[in-house]
Amino acid sequence: MAKNRLTKIYTKTGDEGLTSIGGNEQVYKSSPLIDAIGSVDEANSAIGMTDRTDIIDMIQQDLFDLGAELAGSQTIKITPERVEWLETVIDDYNEYLEPLTSFILPTGPLHNARAVVRRAERSVWVAIAVLEINDEIKISREIPKYLNRLSDLLFVMARYYNMEKLWKFNEK
Repeated sequence: MAKNRLTKIYTKTGDEGLTSIGGNEQVYKSSPLIDAIGSVDEANSAIGMTDRTDIIDMIQQDLFDLGAELAGSQTIKITPERVEWLETVIDDYNEYLEPLTSFILPTGPLHNARAVVRRAERSVWVAIAVLEINDEIKISREIPKYLNRLSDLLFVMARYYNMEKLWKFNEK
């Protein structure tokens, strides 16, 4: 079975504000769906800037699956088992952490990735709200659920790897 290959990177359809998803379906780049797909891509890139671990590698694979599902794949899906896996990893990291006593100042690549993942989650919720109201597309709720748990995991990982700076309320 021959694999699809990109032999020509530029198509010039983007010059007119269009892009292709799900094979050859043309969609405006201003679509909330394209914004969500782009936000997930940004999140994956931000996560790629963190230290490489098996967990990070698995998350990046999941995010490609998630993006494919958003783009219309009927065979690649984010399953409840992937969300449960994130919850297990969160619980594993949390076992080594003290309870929080203050807000944490975000520092380092894990906190940056967490913030980008939160934005991706918000973009997916916007796509759900806009596209489902117009009966254009139905987006699985596992997608924003996965992103929500992923941002939680990145927060816990940042704490675990000692990237924790506590906020000290400054009364003036």
